[in-house]
Amino acid sequence: MNEPRSTRRRPDRRTFMQVVLCASVAGARESDARAAPMKATVPLAFPPGFVWGAATAAYQIEGAAAEDGKGPSIWDMFCKKPGAIWNDQTGDVACDHYHRSKEDVALARSLGLRAYRFSVSWPRVLPTGTGAINAKGLDFYDRLCDQLLAAKLEPWLTLYHWDLPLALYHRGGWLNRDVAGWFADYSTAVVKRLGDRVRHFMPLNEPQVFLGAGLVQGRHAPGDKLRLAEFLLAAHNALLAHGRAVQAIRAAAKGKVEVGCAQASYNSVPATGSPDDLAAARARYLSTADESYKQNAWWLDAMIFGRYPADGLALYGPSMPQVQAGDLETIRQPLDFLGVNLYQADAVRRGKNGHAEVVPFPVGAPVTSMEWAVTPTIMRLVPTWLHERYKLPIVIAENGVSLPDWVAADGQVHDPQRIDFTRAYLRELRAAVGDGVPVRGYFHWSLLDNFEWAHGYKQRFGLVHVDFATQKRTPKDSARWYRDVIASNGARL
Repeated sequence: MNEPRSTRRRPDRRTFMQVVLCASVAGARESDARAAPMKATVPLAFPPGFVWGAATAAYQIEGAAAEDGKGPSIWDMFCKKPGAIWNDQTGDVACDHYHRSKEDVALARSLGLRAYRFSVSWPRVLPTGTGAINAKGLDFYDRLCDQLLAAKLEPWLTLYHWDLPLALYHRGGWLNRDVAGWFADYSTAVVKRLGDRVRHFMPLNEPQVFLGAGLVQGRHAPGDKLRLAEFLLAAHNALLAHGRAVQAIRAAAKGKVEVGCAQASYNSVPATGSPDDLAAARARYLSTADESYKQNAWWLDAMIFGRYPADGLALYGPSMPQVQAGDLETIRQPLDFLGVNLYQADAVRRGKNGHAEVVPFPVGAPVTSMEWAVTPTIMRLVPTWLHERYKLPIVIAENGVSLPDWVAADGQVHDPQRIDFTRAYLRELRAAVGDGVPVRGYFHWSLLDNFEWAHGYKQRFGLVHVDFATQKRTPKDSARWYRDVIASNGARL
């Protein structure tokens, strides 16, 4: 049980930076034990007005892949490639949310959610990516927004969650500088229709992932394996698209809106409680001296400071694309919050040369069904580091866990590990709030079990179980637990 508020004393920054959990954490109980020296900073609950939500993405839940005028996306194409997706599954039907949105919104309301983060399918609105609007496609999102508001759920809208119109890929996609204008036009069309009711927008979800996994590794759509120079060109164009979209949102919205981002996060946690290891983990998190797509500051420095980090520029040298006059000013648009998706981390120590080096977790350390390490301390460390550097409020745009859930003989879905996982991560987030980090909200990934990209339907992240053969929804034990957490504003952890 937490101490009474009157007995808690806030440590100074130096004290906090010297006390860190070990990266290998076996659920909430071990996390609590190792965090004992920091307990004095933990508040009893989250701040008033804290946003509690769950998140989804269009291609992962909607289905209706070729219905009512929707055009094909790169994922519709990629799923047709033999062996690209587990068991050659597709998102053609997924959770059939396109026909069941009313039921799903009612489910979300029954869980006590205050907000719902969803994405709009670009090819559903603009079948070829540009040109005439598909009225039926935009009508769907219009109805969805009305359903959400009627259920007292605040809509948080992501404009792009990985489903690039296939016609635009054939015109170069993210390698074509014109993509920034295409995306701005699409953003304008959506916001003109929905911007009288939607007050929170995120243009791009995890650009380093959809470009890295899709254009470098080839394991996601469109399945390409390009050189570093081509990736950096695509990254620059995506950042231009972000900036142009922010401008379009603010120009087209009716009334005051808030615009942020939804960045992936490649995380580091200290392998021990050593201050040297903590410093190494922080330095690695914010470094761009790595020839891969797994950078954090590369994207955020451009979006928030209007410059690329010097260490990255020095490393990439001739691989850098041409940055035209005005590009960085376009990319740097005022943001109202910094959204970050947090799941796992690498354990890091200070090496003999003074640089950070990744070390293996102890044998038997907990992992999820995705084989991701369970590292709840990222929910305290990462928001702290991001706020120190960028001075923006933080929103956890995604956090969750995949587990091998099924409906038990009693007709229920018992998922105590998801409860334990989420409790541990939320306790760390609550501690970040206690340290003075302005955390505005938390979105659980995901509301529904869904099509999990290259993993097909093998991985289940949902608070609600979906029988994909019958489309029956069954709230899991974790859904009811999360409802109680929300009702207490995070006090019941």
